[in-house]
Amino acid sequence: MASVPHYFLLVLVLLESHAAQPSCLPGCACSEESFGRTLKCISISLGEIPRNLPEEFKQVRIENSPVFELPRGLFINMSTLEYLWLNFNNVTVIHLGALEHLSELKELRLEGNKLRSVPWTAFRATPLLRVLDLKHNRIDALPELALQFLVSLTYLDLSSNRLAVASNNVFLNWPAYQKHRQSGREAEILSSMVLALHDNPWLCDCRLRGLVQFIKSISLPVILVNPYLMCRGPLFKAGRLFHETELSVCTKPQISTPSASVSVQVGQNVTLRCLAQASPSPTISWTYPLSTWREFDVLTSFTGEDATLSELVIPAAHLVDRGNYTCLASNSLGMSTVAISLHVQPAQALLAPHSLFSPSESSAYVDLRVVKQTVHGILLEWFAAADTPQKWFTLYIASDEALRKEVVHVGPGINTYTVDDLLPGTKYEVCLSLGGQPPRQGRCVVFVTGRDDGGLEGRERLLHTSVVLCAALLAVAVGAYAWAAQGPCRCRGWGRRWCLHRRKAPRGPPAAPEHRDDSSRDHTAVCEDGLGPGGAEREGDEQRSREGDDHRGGLVWTASP
Repeated sequence: MASVPHYFLLVLVLLESHAAQPSCLPGCACSEESFGRTLKCISISLGEIPRNLPEEFKQVRIENSPVFELPRGLFINMSTLEYLWLNFNNVTVIHLGALEHLSELKELRLEGNKLRSVPWTAFRATPLLRVLDLKHNRIDALPELALQFLVSLTYLDLSSNRLAVASNNVFLNWPAYQKHRQSGREAEILSSMVLALHDNPWLCDCRLRGLVQFIKSISLPVILVNPYLMCRGPLFKAGRLFHETELSVCTKPQISTPSASVSVQVGQNVTLRCLAQASPSPTISWTYPLSTWREFDVLTSFTGEDATLSELVIPAAHLVDRGNYTCLASNSLGMSTVAISLHVQPAQALLAPHSLFSPSESSAYVDLRVVKQTVHGILLEWFAAADTPQKWFTLYIASDEALRKEVVHVGPGINTYTVDDLLPGTKYEVCLSLGGQPPRQGRCVVFVTGRDDGGLEGRERLLHTSVVLCAALLAVAVGAYAWAAQGPCRCRGWGRRWCLHRRKAPRGPPAAPEHRDDSSRDHTAVCEDGLGPGGAEREGDEQRSREGDDHRGGLVWTASP
């Protein structure tokens, strides 16, 4: 009979012992290791790390989970945690107070996450941390005092990140390294300082000079996991090992030009050049009076290790291009400029006996463009320069729906005009001339409004056609789209196939019958040369004057020939 109470006592002890064990998270595994109790959560859908984990855990492993951040106060109940492994998650943000209360933490592993930066001052709360594994992240910068609070750190892995530049002071301020330099007792900490910096896109210019020298001089007790660090850039140093690289000191740009004054004739091509000596390589830009309207190609090449050549290419120089062109070179140490004067001489060409254009009109520069859309139309803007001041501008607005062109006379001081009430599925051409002269080639813009059929398929067809024709897509109204071509566009040879456009019934009084080609009647190419049915050839002699109004301080008259 004495054995019965003994049996019940044993069962009671077992039940109490089982109740004392902390419960595990669903989907996770808990085990007893030599150093204490371990929690393993591998490949489960944890959106965040639970805040109520028991204090008994010595190691927590959460891997291959969609954990996004480590918020402040996350481990408030885990003051005895020693090993925290959060590898291959989606950790992007570590808040400043995320490591608070982890005074016993010895290992923090964050391999294969999406960290771009690390709050290095947060390690003030982890004085016993010895291992910090940050490989395969996106870290692109290291502050000089990044390691100052990692007083016990002996293993740092920053490999396979996005580090391009780092100061040697980052590692000279490493507390373990400073302790070794001050004590000089190499045997005490032999092999206890492991550093991994390989597989980063190192940019080997003057900014990396200190780190390269540090790597070259490194010796025990510091051990590099991979001592063969390699330059990723600049181009002329790519593929070189740190041990094979000699880097110069950083210098402010010194800029020069082979010719500070250049003279050309109208219509000639000209290239302006400047040479910058600097380390690191400078950023070079050009400024000139008409940079908003006249955009030129800039070619940049490296003529030496620290020499950069910049060339501004001006095709077919115009009188309006004359003036001062400034080449500016800048880097982290400063900037330098040089000015080049461009002189454009007018061509001594005689006009034809029956030319319709005056000398000033022939030498004038005109740039007309579509700058933006409005609620029911588009906004045009132009820049014009001529030898003689112009008092008036004339806009010729034609569409393939109208039998006549609209003529708009714009007063001085105005350089914008809004074309309203655009019809869907219609081709428009707007030309600008100085004074009352007829429009000239190259001073026109062509745009086509989209078909207002309300269907996505139709819009996609228009977009595809516009891309084929190298034009810019513009929205001009609800359910309608337009594209604008700033230069001449030719597609007669394949207009039937790619430039199909449905013609609507013309507005206004019917025109006199005339012979027209069937293909021209049925399939009008959206980028054919010249105007539509209301083209320049139909411009008559009579005009109906409309009432002038005040338009931005000037006068605008419209007429229809």
